[in-house]
Amino acid sequence: MAPAHEVVYHDDQESPQDDFGRPLVGSEAMEPAEDMDEWIKGMWGPMMSGHGRRVGFLCATLAVVVGLIMTSCDDGGAQAGAAQGPDWTDLRERMVLQQIEPRGVKDPEVLAAMRAVPRHRFVPEDYREAAYNDSPLPIGENQTISQPYIVALMSELLEVEAGDKVLEIGTGSGYQAAILAEMGVEVFTVEIRQKLCERAAATLGELGYDNAHVRCGDGYGGWPEEAPFAAIIVTAAPDRIPEPLVDQLAEGARMVIPLGDFYQQLMVIRKTDDGVEERSVIPVRFVPMTGEIEHQGEDSQ
Repeated sequence: MAPAHEVVYHDDQESPQDDFGRPLVGSEAMEPAEDMDEWIKGMWGPMMSGHGRRVGFLCATLAVVVGLIMTSCDDGGAQAGAAQGPDWTDLRERMVLQQIEPRGVKDPEVLAAMRAVPRHRFVPEDYREAAYNDSPLPIGENQTISQPYIVALMSELLEVEAGDKVLEIGTGSGYQAAILAEMGVEVFTVEIRQKLCERAAATLGELGYDNAHVRCGDGYGGWPEEAPFAAIIVTAAPDRIPEPLVDQLAEGARMVIPLGDFYQQLMVIRKTDDGVEERSVIPVRFVPMTGEIEHQGEDSQ
């Protein structure tokens, strides 16, 4: 078994709908002095006669201006100190309540994981405030992190339990692997793009998901030395089911995979004694699966 978060290389690889903005922080305006004339007289009364009156008035005015400047600075500092970033926990809760549960995802382990995993840690800094929106987001390398609902749905369709061994093809940001790891699953995940692979491994390690194992390479061949798997999840769309992945499924186990070119269907594949059973779930749109499967397609033509 590969050590958790030690990036393993193979295949000769080189080493928006809901807009959750920041909460606005307000401040109360300063109340004016109740009787400024009385205050000035009290402070500067001895100087308020003849030439002294003029000097006293100027001094009083200067004191008021300086006081207002200092108050403004203090108030600005207080606002800066009070300013806070988004409440990530609240955004995750709203994500589950508004996007996931209403669409029918019910598995309590999946819902708990969606509430627990910090999705914003898996997206680039520029997109973090949109991390819990009901949409996919770019993560670099022309790849995306899937819409939260799709992540939850695919996790539920796997029907896995804590301790199960699951293979993921297409690590991407690492978020899907983190959801499964949070559910107590032993995850073996493969990513063909080296930069994404290394970044995902680092994020999973920082968050303490020691049960997520990352390999950099082509996922077409799976991870045969760890087979058989209780489930396989594929997060990039091939035009047909990769046979090596079917071979690595345990008897009765499921594969959740998007299939198709431009028009894709999310499929559940179940391995049986007689072959495989296929069930279509919903239409989806994933990035295409690349690598060896493309060459296999050319060979079959």
